[in-house]
Amino acid sequence: MSAAILARRLAQLPQPLQFVLVGGCAAATHLAVVALLVQLAYMAPLVANVLAFLVAFVVSYNGHALLTFADAGARGWAVVARYFAVASLSFVANELLYALALDWLHWNYLWSLAGVLVLVAVATFVLSKFWAFRARA
Repeated sequence: MSAAILARRLAQLPQPLQFVLVGGCAAATHLAVVALLVQLAYMAPLVANVLAFLVAFVVSYNGHALLTFADAGARGWAVVARYFAVASLSFVANELLYALALDWLHWNYLWSLAGVLVLVAVATFVLSKFWAFRARA
């Protein structure tokens, strides 16, 4: 299948599914970069996590700009800055909510993470669609 055909098929998917696919690619990138930096560069995991977040941000931003929210036509450094704010907020919210669920509520770690991921993803989608990638008049 050619890249053009794949791009057309992806563009025909519902926007929430496009968001999940792009987010999945960014998450996989994040995990791979952490693993590479820790295993090959002997970097501390917390430092590697920050660098991996920055690499995954590039994947996420481009995927959402070119696919998920392409119809909005929002481009430029202002959009990048707004989406970076959303992604950073999501990263912090994920960590804080996960810690809350684990340490204060003593919920199961997998169910806690699943719930946090869904909550943060929904909030990220809404902020991205209606603020970060909203075309300015």
